[in-house]
Amino acid sequence: MRKIKLALCDDHTLFRVGMSTILGQIHDFELILEAGHGQELIDKLPRKTPDVVLLDLQMPVMDGTATADFLREHYPLIKIVVLTMHDEDRMVLHLLEKGVSGYLLKDAEAGEVEKAIRKVMDEGVYLNEFVSKAMLRKMTNKTTVTKPVNAFYNSKVLLSEREKEVLMLICEGLSTNEISEKIFLSPRTVEGHRLRILEKTGTKNTAGMVAYAFKNSLV
Repeated sequence: MRKIKLALCDDHTLFRVGMSTILGQIHDFELILEAGHGQELIDKLPRKTPDVVLLDLQMPVMDGTATADFLREHYPLIKIVVLTMHDEDRMVLHLLEKGVSGYLLKDAEAGEVEKAIRKVMDEGVYLNEFVSKAMLRKMTNKTTVTKPVNAFYNSKVLLSEREKEVLMLICEGLSTNEISEKIFLSPRTVEGHRLRILEKTGTKNTAGMVAYAFKNSLV
């Protein structure tokens, strides 16, 4: 079985030691890279490329937001799971729009960290209850004007009825295969719809697409 290669970027040594111990107990996880800030991570990447980066936000030299921007531009295949103490809704949505695949708080259980890593590897995104609530609060607080029942899209993006349906199911956390079975389309067709939604919304990955949908009241 191929191991999932991980990198951990956090400026707190004790936290890295603890996470390293936890990750080392999972048989198909391999922590191949540790860094104390974003620049150190970037300097090491040409020699070792992980599948998933666990990324802190507040770090010296180069913080998590700048690091995420660099990774999305230069290493788009690397999945990013933010692991931080920052719980502001604004920050959650901002980073998801940038293409981060998951957002966890540092008080998360070890089992949730493992679940998040596997989920972003299998489906490209991990949306836990904390992130979902942040999205719903953003959507609720955005305006006091009641949206008409049939006004699924805004003036910026025009989606077909099928694209709307696929986007709603993606926002519910369904995988391509699950969507395929639910609406009786082939996985290839579903993936085609997904790619067109990405193109129309200008988002970078599934997490960004979901964040866009909530931010713009598309769901």
